[in-house]
Amino acid sequence: MQDRASETKPKTDTASGGALSNIRVLDLSRILAGPWASQILGDLGADVIKIERPTGGDDTRGWGPPYLKGVEGSETTDAAYFACANRNKRSLAIDITSKEGQALIHQLVARSDVVLENFKVGGLAKYGLDYNSLKAIKPDIVYCSITGFGQTGPDASKAGYDFMIQAMGGLMSVTGQPQGTPGGGPVKVGVALVDIMTGLYATIGILAALAHRRETGEGQYIDMALLDVQVAALANQATNYLVSGKAPTQMGNNHPNLMPYSAFPSSDGHFIIAIGNDSQFARFCSLSGLDALIADERFATNRARVKNREALAAKIAAVTVDRSARDWLSLLNDAGIPCGPINTIDQVFAEPQVIHRGMQIALQREDGTQVPGVANPICMSQTPATYNAPPPKLGEHSIAILAGELGLSDKDIKRLITDGVVGAESP
Repeated sequence: MQDRASETKPKTDTASGGALSNIRVLDLSRILAGPWASQILGDLGADVIKIERPTGGDDTRGWGPPYLKGVEGSETTDAAYFACANRNKRSLAIDITSKEGQALIHQLVARSDVVLENFKVGGLAKYGLDYNSLKAIKPDIVYCSITGFGQTGPDASKAGYDFMIQAMGGLMSVTGQPQGTPGGGPVKVGVALVDIMTGLYATIGILAALAHRRETGEGQYIDMALLDVQVAALANQATNYLVSGKAPTQMGNNHPNLMPYSAFPSSDGHFIIAIGNDSQFARFCSLSGLDALIADERFATNRARVKNREALAAKIAAVTVDRSARDWLSLLNDAGIPCGPINTIDQVFAEPQVIHRGMQIALQREDGTQVPGVANPICMSQTPATYNAPPPKLGEHSIAILAGELGLSDKDIKRLITDGVVGAESP
């Protein structure tokens, strides 16, 4: 199996021979949800052409600090945020508001399999880059639109961002400490989780559409909405409400359906106990000197433990606080009881398991700039994810794509650059 941590050599060709090596993606998206989807497709071998504005490019290039460090330690113009979602792509900087820019996109669409975009509803129609316009050029194109609220409905025209969708979609209502307690109230998740989940669902939809096309020859339109994804991802919390009629609220680190499944104090900080069944609970009680709880009808079953969670939590905390977190983790792990530390992000990358799995990678630009990153977690035995190109500089591949894919002459390319239709990284 490929060593994910060894991908450090500079490469410029994104073709990898992966599972999707026969697929070309024209990526008009920016920020996170769309780029996250196209990066996954690129990791799996697709040729991803990232279309960016000639001036500024993807907004996240400037979303710093921190910024990538150049070979002599000076800051580059690309933020770490941009680097998290844009490896394995070629950057073509092109002005889609110009007629010539639109014509170039049309030519690329004819040579592509997937178009991905996250403009406002109807925003690309005036440029002739909407689904109906591009379907006329490439009837079997798979076209995926990502918006805040979808293409239909009373909120379709509104802009949608991860933070507001976490709030509107209910995630913040079940995240944070309980109302009325110190620090209580709604809290957003610490990463743009709705964007990430939308990128994942978009990838699934694109792959399903490509499978359908392979069987039927038909392309199709995929309508992805951040709000839809967030509502779907409420998972058990949604069905808990739909079954009970009672809306879940913030529970801190507690689980609505399991107990003990929370953070507990040790002599030097908190750690996690995540017990999922009665036999694990019995083993935990035997190890921690709480044998009397096993036969106590208040705690003998998970149903009873959830009902009496506060009383049980107090009994467990009174015992766990007497030992260090490391001692507890060692003891519980040896007994097969699910538990874990509460790591800071630097501690995450120092975890032996994370190191063993090669989750930290590094790529290098041709100028020597090192670009650290996080590996794709999909481990495939025959067509593993590959990391063939670092996040590109703005317009880094403009000349190569126009010449190689569209056959434009040096003269024509220079004119396009001079006229501001195309932006290109200086050779």
